[in-house]
Amino acid sequence: MTPDDRPLPRAEVELEIPFHDVDMMQVAWHGHYVRYLEVARCQLLDAIDYNYPQMGESGFAWPVIDLRLRYAAPALFAQRIAIEARLSEWEHRLKVDYTIRDADTRKRLTRAWSIQVAVGLDDGEMRLASPPAFVERLVAWQEANT
Repeated sequence: MTPDDRPLPRAEVELEIPFHDVDMMQVAWHGHYVRYLEVARCQLLDAIDYNYPQMGESGFAWPVIDLRLRYAAPALFAQRIAIEARLSEWEHRLKVDYTIRDADTRKRLTRAWSIQVAVGLDDGEMRLASPPAFVERLVAWQEANT
């Protein structure tokens, strides 16, 4: 198996849309979706043991520099949703693809993606390649999951 054939991590979390996230029509406000994506992304990063505390310990911040969402159907008050996060690019940046579905019917509600880049905490400079600390953890995850 070549490195290109190795699996990339994915994670899925379920949430129930709380009352404080909805408008008078009981539809989740579009801005809250970013928070839902963050919950799934943290679950994904935990899977490879490189969540935000480990990023900082390795000397890097990973700010989100691009985020796109496409809404297909609304999430409603008390609806259980499943948010899947999948790592799709990692060599030069982290690109995470997301799908939000109704947890019961699996109907797709939203697609999204985010892009993060490594920035050195010591110099504030953006890196053009993923730092070794991230790559090592990803490769360890891949080896454990092949």
